[in-house]
Amino acid sequence: MDETIISKKEIPQQTEVDVVNQFTGERWYYSDIVKDHFFNPRNLLLKDPAEGEFDAYGMVGSPACGDVMTVWLKIDSESTRIKDLRWRTFGCGSAIAATSIFSVMVTEDGGRTIDEALGIKPQHIMERLGGLPNRKIHCSVLVDKAFHKAINDYFRKTGQFDKIMVAGSKVIDPKLNITDKDIEEAVLEGAVDLDGVQKKLKVGIGSPEIITEVEQLIRFYKEKYYG
Repeated sequence: MDETIISKKEIPQQTEVDVVNQFTGERWYYSDIVKDHFFNPRNLLLKDPAEGEFDAYGMVGSPACGDVMTVWLKIDSESTRIKDLRWRTFGCGSAIAATSIFSVMVTEDGGRTIDEALGIKPQHIMERLGGLPNRKIHCSVLVDKAFHKAINDYFRKTGQFDKIMVAGSKVIDPKLNITDKDIEEAVLEGAVDLDGVQKKLKVGIGSPEIITEVEQLIRFYKEKYYG
């Protein structure tokens, strides 16, 4: 992974609380970079593009349950470099900032190749933003998922079916039909130990034989998203 992807700007030190949850007292900090990309978003596309204007399209989320992210890509077929990434996000400030900074990361320095861009992980997005509150980490994950959907769309349109990335889920608790993706979402929402995950999902409470696997998944996702 090219270190310049995540270290173009120095991560600022925050000294003032931006948001305090009136019910829990949780203190949230937003870096100057997050604020800048929220108030001055880069590569934003407000109107739907004309047919054929872009090479690929991806969307994740639902207006009924939260953030919706849409990305459009222009890709050089010979070099596989991403020449342009436009986006539109309906959601919170963290979601908008995460999409904006990701669009910069993918297109800077002449554009990343598809493989290089796929190497940008949610934690790299957070580092370039100077961090996000724990409850907002999922925003960087949504950007990653929207981009992957757009890349898969490109592979389909260009007949590269062998390169399509398939994200499956595995049932961990058959009694409650809880999957590894459910555990991933719980960790992203701030449950970073077994007790926290069980409070959200009840996973393993009636199936003690799966506890070890659940704990391994929690550690995996905690390391993946929190470092």
